[in-house]
Amino acid sequence: EVRLVESGGGLEQPGGSLRLSCAASGFTFPNYDMSWARQAPGKGLEWVLAINSRGISTYYLDSVKGRFTISRDNAKNTLYLQLNSLKTEDTAMYYCVKGRIGSADRGQGTQVTVSS
Repeated sequence: EVRLVESGGGLEQPGGSLRLSCAASGFTFPNYDMSWARQAPGKGLEWVLAINSRGISTYYLDSVKGRFTISRDNAKNTLYLQLNSLKTEDTAMYYCVKGRIGSADRGQGTQVTVSS
């Protein structure tokens, strides 16, 4: 059974930073592309970033380029999302996803709220 558990969210001021983590289990993590998606209140799911098994990343959202970084530690079966220079519009539930756009295998999410 695929299990994805996100952590690291919280309340941060504009301009601040957070690091999200996703602990993966139930599948061979190093073999899979992984993604982060987010959903703001009242809005649809947005795909943010993906990373392949070799650590090469793909940005899906132009607004996070230069601010967000995706990485993975295959030895620890863990996916990361570094969020820098946070903006109020980054407020959302952030989900770790096994696979890429369209995948339904995601965790319960971790809430990121950016507010002064």
